[in-house]
Amino acid sequence: MAREALAQAEAGQLDPALARRLSNDPLAPWIGYAALHRNLSTADPGQVREFLDRYAGQVAASMLRDAWLQELDRRRDWKNFRAFHAADSSASLRCADLAARLDAGEPDSKEHAADWFSDALAVWKNGDAAPADCDAPFELLDARGKLTPELRWKRIDAAAADANTGVMRSAARGLPPDQAAQANAYAAFIDAPNDGAAGWPKTERSRHIVAIGLARLAKHDPGAAEARLSRLAPALQMDDADRGRVLYAVALWTVGSYLPGSAQRLAAVPASAFDARLHEWQVREAMTRGDDPAAIKAIVAMDPVQRNDPHWQYFEARLRERQGDAKAANALYAQAARTATYHGFLAADRLHQPYVICPLELSATGADRAQVAATPALVRALELFQVDRLPWAEREWKQAVSGFDDHQRQIAVALAQDAGWYDRALFALGKDAPDELRLYTLRFPINDVRTVQEQARVNAIDAAWIAAEIRAETGWMPNARSAADARGLMQLLPSTGARLARALGIAWGGAETLYEPLTNIALGSAYLRQMLDRFNGRTYLAIGAYNAGSAPVDRWLAQRPQLDPDFWIETVSYKETREYIARVLAFSVIYDWRFEGKAVPLSERMLGRTVTDAQKKRFVCTPAPSPPPTVASGSTDTTQ
Repeated sequence: MAREALAQAEAGQLDPALARRLSNDPLAPWIGYAALHRNLSTADPGQVREFLDRYAGQVAASMLRDAWLQELDRRRDWKNFRAFHAADSSASLRCADLAARLDAGEPDSKEHAADWFSDALAVWKNGDAAPADCDAPFELLDARGKLTPELRWKRIDAAAADANTGVMRSAARGLPPDQAAQANAYAAFIDAPNDGAAGWPKTERSRHIVAIGLARLAKHDPGAAEARLSRLAPALQMDDADRGRVLYAVALWTVGSYLPGSAQRLAAVPASAFDARLHEWQVREAMTRGDDPAAIKAIVAMDPVQRNDPHWQYFEARLRERQGDAKAANALYAQAARTATYHGFLAADRLHQPYVICPLELSATGADRAQVAATPALVRALELFQVDRLPWAEREWKQAVSGFDDHQRQIAVALAQDAGWYDRALFALGKDAPDELRLYTLRFPINDVRTVQEQARVNAIDAAWIAAEIRAETGWMPNARSAADARGLMQLLPSTGARLARALGIAWGGAETLYEPLTNIALGSAYLRQMLDRFNGRTYLAIGAYNAGSAPVDRWLAQRPQLDPDFWIETVSYKETREYIARVLAFSVIYDWRFEGKAVPLSERMLGRTVTDAQKKRFVCTPAPSPPPTVASGSTDTTQ
């Protein structure tokens, strides 16, 4: 009945009798919200107030109040706006709040003037593109002499940091003519860098603007940014910090596409400008050239925390092994192999060791579960999920878990999973409590097992791989839909689904067919098979093509045909695809553990090789003792 009532309310046809019958239903607030929200333009303030009072503190009330305030803003009904505004209202309404308080005369009130001007100046200094509601408050600030040149420049500087040149020009209008001309020149440079900047005042601001503009230019033309920097840096006496910002961007956007001169541009970046991202690209660039010593040097230059991540422990080990230092390599492999990660599994393969997985299982009494399950916000969240109101359900979920301790939050995830809301484990576990990553049963759910296994058999591919793709794509959410219109468990585009359905003789009822789990898995598995055949059985390439398309994979293969699979994956240009391939391969190991308790070695799976049951990997919880990692003789590393 609640589903029917929500549909009626959203259509403006709510049956009063049905509404009364559901007055105590967990979804009563949302039925009321839907009815009021549909007619906010004609809503009576008394009706809104009654709803807000009845459901005070609930998500539905908060959302309705913000929508109502936006409606009052549109009406310029400042009296009611002031009556309904609250401290926790949306930040987007801050200009409307200032306008309402201006209408109430606060700037001329001894009691409120100081607060009003303080709040208005805070909005001014922020540098955001302000809505029209801020025009009148800003005009008053100007009229009262509050917008000094110093404050105008603060707004210009804040806007420049975000390359918001429209706000820069707007703030410049009240400056003295010479200063306004300079501010507009700054905005013009950020939009289109030019050599006229050489004649600017040699100030910190001028140098900073040049750095901002050239860093933006480097994103689409690193060569032009580099050339212009060589002319402007001496003229403006730019220091290492501002030069470094530009050289960083030049190097990053060069090496990200493996353009000629990548190594030289990386070498030109001052050490102070390097961050974790650029260190990683320096390693990848050296890998593509087969320059193992340079790649090792780049890893050694990393911050100790970054260098000691299993990711870079593994690649340092690979590189040192290729340089003939087996002792250092094995020590690093041993450290990485202690983790249940993509690189940890690869390291275990290099050492011919079993995989380390130390699972945790949620332990909760019936009373514990009942207590969490009775939480009103969680009840509403799960009910909303069942009636396909996911955005509302997610808002209620967020409110519910904000009041839980770690154990209660884990129970909530289990309850959501019982209801088929599988992706809560992806968003609610492990962020603030790393040990929760070991809750593998919750984090790697299994649904539609028979379909997965049947399609694995039909398409002669690995069931764990299919499950891993589903987990990586949607977290087992059958109604998922991407911004690109990919749909269903395995995120297929309607055009791809229709083509595959025709080829396979599967009934096709349009794009909505992709929301049927059995059909989606059948089509998605067939597509995996096509990609596998397309790339001669190399699973890692098929995974990359599933994510990015076959054309980029062809291009990357042509650029770097000589690289081993693990090095090739690491040097994929697209961050999303690079991480996706690694994630799916690692997830395949976890699903092997869930399905069978033993796994196809990851290094064999990535190549699509068939292994016997005897060749499959065992899982252990406690890894063999290993020495701390050592480094090759002659290394300059001093972090050990």
